[in-house]
Amino acid sequence: MLGIRYLSEAYLATDPNYAGRVTVPSIVDVETGRVVTNDYPRITLDLSTEWRAFHRPGAPELYPERLRTEIDEGIEPIFHNVNNGVYRCGFATSQEAYEAAFHTLFGELDRLSERLSTRRYLLGDMITEADIRLFTTLVRFDAVYHGHFKCNRDKLTELPVLWAYARDLYRTPGFGDTVDFDHIKRHYYVTHNQINPTGIVPAGPDPEIWNRKAAGPANGTSGERRTS
Repeated sequence: MLGIRYLSEAYLATDPNYAGRVTVPSIVDVETGRVVTNDYPRITLDLSTEWRAFHRPGAPELYPERLRTEIDEGIEPIFHNVNNGVYRCGFATSQEAYEAAFHTLFGELDRLSERLSTRRYLLGDMITEADIRLFTTLVRFDAVYHGHFKCNRDKLTELPVLWAYARDLYRTPGFGDTVDFDHIKRHYYVTHNQINPTGIVPAGPDPEIWNRKAAGPANGTSGERRTS
């Protein structure tokens, strides 16, 4: 539709002198081919609020007004300690900074594991914006963050509650069908020259592990956690 191969082409169409990082997600105007915004904290919120007239019938309400305060409170530590936490580990330039970020990251993952041990989603029985924010890091965890960013206390597959939760989301329409593990790995391992100067992209892990069914109750979630 846009007639481009790389997102950087849309950035340069917007500003031919642009020299910053090309980031996702970005919204590109299909008529002009220019980037409208790359303000990722706002994009999904705007899609849930300002773009509701374009939602398909029956689309889930991910940012319901009655829950926005609770969702925002849940997103805050997820962003600082998990979404951004893995980057603070990966790009740390001192042992002290790395270890501080490392312990904060896994402390938050432990807290989230405890919360999710008694509910299917972060706010109970419905998917919200908070789950989407957490999923984006969890789905990349073993493929990228565990090795590339040295977030290696545990793999996601070694954290039973979070692994069951992440697979539950992955099998939900709109989650797993939008994930490209090959692209994820090539982006991280090839573009971060200071961390991976050889540019070698790991062959594993096998992405099919996300599609394997675990023994559990008939509701489709793992028997390793209780669901509400």
